[in-house]
Amino acid sequence: MPASLRLFLYEFWWFGLKQASACIFAGLLLAAIIVSHLWYPVTAVARYDALFVIAVLLQVGLLATRLEDRRDALVILVFHVVATGMEVFKTSDAIRAWHYPDGGLLRLGNVPLFAGFMYSAVGSYISRVWALFDFRFTAFPSLPVVGVLAAAIYANFFTHHYLPDARWVILALVVWYLRSTWVHFRIDRVHRRMPLLLGLTLVALFIWFAENIATYCRVWFYPSQTQGWTVVSPQKIVAWFLLMFVSFVLIAAIRRVRTPDPVEG
Repeated sequence: MPASLRLFLYEFWWFGLKQASACIFAGLLLAAIIVSHLWYPVTAVARYDALFVIAVLLQVGLLATRLEDRRDALVILVFHVVATGMEVFKTSDAIRAWHYPDGGLLRLGNVPLFAGFMYSAVGSYISRVWALFDFRFTAFPSLPVVGVLAAAIYANFFTHHYLPDARWVILALVVWYLRSTWVHFRIDRVHRRMPLLLGLTLVALFIWFAENIATYCRVWFYPSQTQGWTVVSPQKIVAWFLLMFVSFVLIAAIRRVRTPDPVEG
């Protein structure tokens, strides 16, 4: 076997293992969603409340086993608060962008509290993958610039219900500012690289796949799925990309944005 092929297979294996490790919180939470859909006993505890308890226990377990650190926990807390605020607005009787059909005690407005953990899972993944792959960046925009863009994205999630939707303008600005940005990631000893825009797009696509699974399991559903499950609109990939950008900026504010070592370029 040629040495180049052996190296590729070796790094491909380690890349998969690190990705699986970074996805552990999201993967286990999705597994709980699927299992609770296929089999959930009729008890006094609502499904959503049980999923909230499971999510909390997962977080405690990951911290106890040091698979996550306190910085990861902080990211999850921040995402939970930010996402729950958006969820309360989006599921309000005046908006009803989507709906949670089941009942439960642990909820805020029309939102079960466990819902915030689904967004936190995204933040947990980015925070862990950042550390596991020792992210470095070239041509990363300044934090004030990306911070303003992230704030505009979050605000637009609310304002587009009353004002013209600015998502395409904001998306164009994000693409412009990240057009030359590369993320350098270390699989083993050497950093590889890819355009940051490509990386964010790929993650947004996988989140869309997970969203289809979650809506199929009737955790929530969109108006188009009221009469039965249908594939989530591919336009949601754009929304997830923008949310990924917000997530990335929040984590960049917590973790130091580093440049590649001169030897690696």
